[in-house]
Amino acid sequence: MRREDGHRGADGDHDAESVESVLDELYTTPPSDFVPRRTEHAAAARAAGRGEDARRIRAARRPTLAAWAANLLTRFRPEESRRFLDLGQALREAYRTLDADGLKELSAQRRSVVSALSRQAAELADEAGHRLSEAARREVESTLQAVLADPDSAARWAGGHLEGALTPPSEFPSGTVPAEPAPRERPSRPKAPPPGRAKDELAERRRKRQEELTRAEQAAERAARQARDRRAEHADADASLRRTGDELDRAREEMSAAEQRLRQARQELQRAEREQRELEERERAAAHALDRAEREAQAAAQKVNRLAGRAKSGPIE
Repeated sequence: MRREDGHRGADGDHDAESVESVLDELYTTPPSDFVPRRTEHAAAARAAGRGEDARRIRAARRPTLAAWAANLLTRFRPEESRRFLDLGQALREAYRTLDADGLKELSAQRRSVVSALSRQAAELADEAGHRLSEAARREVESTLQAVLADPDSAARWAGGHLEGALTPPSEFPSGTVPAEPAPRERPSRPKAPPPGRAKDELAERRRKRQEELTRAEQAAERAARQARDRRAEHADADASLRRTGDELDRAREEMSAAEQRLRQARQELQRAEREQRELEERERAAAHALDRAEREAQAAAQKVNRLAGRAKSGPIE
């Protein structure tokens, strides 16, 4: 389980734990709000000069609805999650040691606890405003089964940052222990066939059993191969879906940024147009003032010339 003591060490530890806290929040944020919150946190980290933290936050991928619901369990049901991890460890140990009694008991617990935890995950999702579909609930149960069967899956789930549902391995025990065959009444002993015929019949039965075994092994191999192919196809489809979702998120972010730049460009254009109109008005006013000044200067010059002419031609008294 994740560390919850809130300890702070040196500045580097503080930053690292801050990133983990951000990721904890993101992966328990409803998927519909994941990208806006991721963008906000990444921008805040960049503004604080923590470029590497911003990169880690930006690299976080939006979880599926089922993965998000499974993450809610580790965040809001820590005690139940710890007990579930302990049960998985005990169940795997019982399977390794072939403890039939312990396996039978733990398998019963497994079915009960998986069902209970999946219901709690659905309730947490519902409280957050997102009702899980039947398909999403099956993915939650598949994830919990994987946690019980596989230690790597258990570690990933305990981290609380699942991006997609987990798939349990095919070799996980079914939870049933083969029952011993019921005692049968001893049939009356038939008359023994001749030695040569009995030997031939025994060889024929062995041959038929070998053929049946071979056919069964081939069928099992085909089924296992088909199961692997289906799992691979499902994983590819899930990865493609996440990539498409990420590309759509990036396109939306780029469109939002482009719209913001367009709004700013329009504002700049409007401001430039206002300044141009003001300059044109000032230029027209200056031209009018210049024209008026030139006319007044010309009139004044003409008046000076007239007065000068009269002064020269007038009588001297």
